[in-house]
Amino acid sequence: MEQVKLKHKDHFHGSDLEKIENIYGIKKEDIVSYSANINPLGISQNLKDSISRHIDAIQTYPDREYKELRRTIAGYAGTNYENIIVGNGSTELISLVISTIAPKKAMILGPTYSEYEREITLKGGHTLYYPLREENDFALDVDDLCSHLNDGIDLLILCNPNNPTSSAINRSRMRTILDSCMEHGIFVMVDETYVEFTHADEKISSVPLTEYYTNLAILRGTSKFFAAPGLRLGYAVTGNADLIRRIQTMQNPWSISSLAEIAGRLMFQDEAYIRETGSLIDQERKRMYEAFSAMDTVKTYPPKANFLLVRILKDDVDAQQLFEHCIRKGLMIRNCSTFPFLSDKYFRFCFMSPEDNDRLLAAIRELL
Repeated sequence: MEQVKLKHKDHFHGSDLEKIENIYGIKKEDIVSYSANINPLGISQNLKDSISRHIDAIQTYPDREYKELRRTIAGYAGTNYENIIVGNGSTELISLVISTIAPKKAMILGPTYSEYEREITLKGGHTLYYPLREENDFALDVDDLCSHLNDGIDLLILCNPNNPTSSAINRSRMRTILDSCMEHGIFVMVDETYVEFTHADEKISSVPLTEYYTNLAILRGTSKFFAAPGLRLGYAVTGNADLIRRIQTMQNPWSISSLAEIAGRLMFQDEAYIRETGSLIDQERKRMYEAFSAMDTVKTYPPKANFLLVRILKDDVDAQQLFEHCIRKGLMIRNCSTFPFLSDKYFRFCFMSPEDNDRLLAAIRELL
């Protein structure tokens, strides 16, 4: 394979396989993406077998209120269907919640997903970052965070588990944050994109708290856990009826297609797929964390989600060099130097099949 030297520093999202294909001359079909954080099982067989039987649904508009879908989601998430808003992926819901709250000043835990800051800026707001600290393994110091909250902040955004650190806030600690935010009139948006990958015993999800706190909205999607980013189906859970009404007045009608509505109902009831995913991720998270923790050339941080953040300790290797070493083998990791507060020594990868994880481990050991 021809070796291509980049004249600039490129950073790739997990969906940028076409760019990889063009720059490195590797067919996108031959790339294993450890960058997209998507369920390695792929779309469930049940969904594949069933969705084609519903193709006639595209001849009609979906139910404008998506009542059956919302009831199915409510059963899956453990809430009342009246607390559910559905949208065109969690990205639309991030935009809608931020537009509705219209914060003049928002605080975001960083390093994290860049879309939050972008949406706040587009709506004319100002963003403050509260940094998760490397010396704490990127675990949040809740008391310290609460000491930095004040009446001038309108919105607090938490990604939980957080991307890219894979750290998480459990439900009892989230209560402390919500109580403090209530005192200061701060609304809290929690992005739970990765929460279904966490172990149930950890009690990370804040959905039960929506019964008690009106200053809380939780966002989830189907892109990662259900391996369906192209479906564009997400949902929010909130106990704030006024917020739901305001979002509904802003949201375009029929933002979810008839097929996405049917696919959603099938996915959220696919208990065998959900169990299999949990078992695989639990196994590979433990195995890969232990394997990387045993290496003296890297530092790892305890992962709660389906991905691991790693810091390179070797002086003469950075994340871009490691990215290029791996991509030549058709293995795509994420260079994390574009995240706030992370240097060019950090990379992230998600857990794939045991065989693919072994391939990545071997490739990384070659350089580190």
